[in-house]
Amino acid sequence: MTAGPNRSEPNASDAPKPLKKSAARLGAVQALYQMDVAATALNDVLAQFESHWLGQEVEGTQYPEADRRLFRDVVEGVLREQRRIDPMVDTALSEGWPLRRVETVLRACLRAGTYELVGRPDIPARVVIAEYVNVAGAFLEKDETGMVNAVLDSLARDLRAEEFNRPGAA
Repeated sequence: MTAGPNRSEPNASDAPKPLKKSAARLGAVQALYQMDVAATALNDVLAQFESHWLGQEVEGTQYPEADRRLFRDVVEGVLREQRRIDPMVDTALSEGWPLRRVETVLRACLRAGTYELVGRPDIPARVVIAEYVNVAGAFLEKDETGMVNAVLDSLARDLRAEEFNRPGAA
């Protein structure tokens, strides 16, 4: 009798579903950042992330496998809906601080979170907010993660008021 594969060592493809979704959001923000900073084309950034980052080992760090459908949906959705999303984020930001003046990673988090609030009604608003606050926390200072929370919460309460007006909703 031969032994089966050693399941005690985690494999990137064994990541639980919520971790795959979190990894997809993190990858999407990184891809949007790269597109903004380096002017990388959509197809190039999708191919690069799917073949070299998501679920891969990079410089000694094993990145968890990502929900590739969510990754693509967020990146493509932000680009497709950007003309709709940016004015919404501008309105939610403090007066005198337009989105174009916001730091690039912060801008990518706000755009991705807003896209999910607008384009993914299947994902609860509170989940979207929490996920992008966590993503922001990987790159940004506490004040900036607080801004992600405040802006996305404000937008969610406008875009998905029914989720916040239910009995028992906080």
